[in-house]
Amino acid sequence: MITGVSSGIGKATAIALARLGYHVVAAGRSKERTMPVVEQMRAEAGSAEYLHLDLASLDSARNAAHEFVDSGRTLDVLVNNAGVGGVRGTTADGFEIHFGVNHLGPFMLTHHLGPTFRPGTRIVVVSSEVHRRADRIDWDRVQAKSRSIAGFSEYGVSKLANILFARRLAQLQPEWRTYSLHPGVVDTNIFPAMTGLLFRNRLTPEEGADTSVWCATAPELSDQSGLYYSRRKVWEPSATAQDDDLARELWARSERWCGVAH
Repeated sequence: MITGVSSGIGKATAIALARLGYHVVAAGRSKERTMPVVEQMRAEAGSAEYLHLDLASLDSARNAAHEFVDSGRTLDVLVNNAGVGGVRGTTADGFEIHFGVNHLGPFMLTHHLGPTFRPGTRIVVVSSEVHRRADRIDWDRVQAKSRSIAGFSEYGVSKLANILFARRLAQLQPEWRTYSLHPGVVDTNIFPAMTGLLFRNRLTPEEGADTSVWCATAPELSDQSGLYYSRRKVWEPSATAQDDDLARELWARSERWCGVAH
């Protein structure tokens, strides 16, 4: 299962995995935008289906997971790829939109998909080097409307949360395998004006998807979990992203906000 398949890194990841023989569940908000990718995977001798998922709604994340659980199938790989950047506002549940869509939605989805995971199931979380701009999580600000003009600081907090989530999940569920990663500066629709201004030689979506596909499939990673990667290598995240006390607090708050228990 891959979230955010309609374009960018998610689309490239989905097509790459379909070409490797995986049946891909393409989870996304817009069926109209996602189905052309599903059809492309099917046309290239792959196998794929669409699943409705709106990560800005915790109810939608829970319902999508339950729909898949009710199918009686198991998951070998979950790629939490979808995300937003450069926007302002709140989710349907009142959380700052970057934090809600990029962290809480995937947290809720992953939790409720738990019954479909087997020993060795891989959970891949697409984060970003922008996490280094966040040296803390303001628990009040993640429950309020975005304050910064471009949402860049809020985006950094959400990407920090991605790494902490993968790190803590690896500690709580050692039979699964979790990986967080930086895909590189990719030519997508997240912060298009800012990335175009600050960075040159941006990667294509296919290049940006490479580490996601590697984390999802590489045999040499089968005994690793909870680490952070980029360019097919282990990278050391920020000191804040390695703070286990912060990871535990984020997890506990996320459970409470999502109304779930470990």
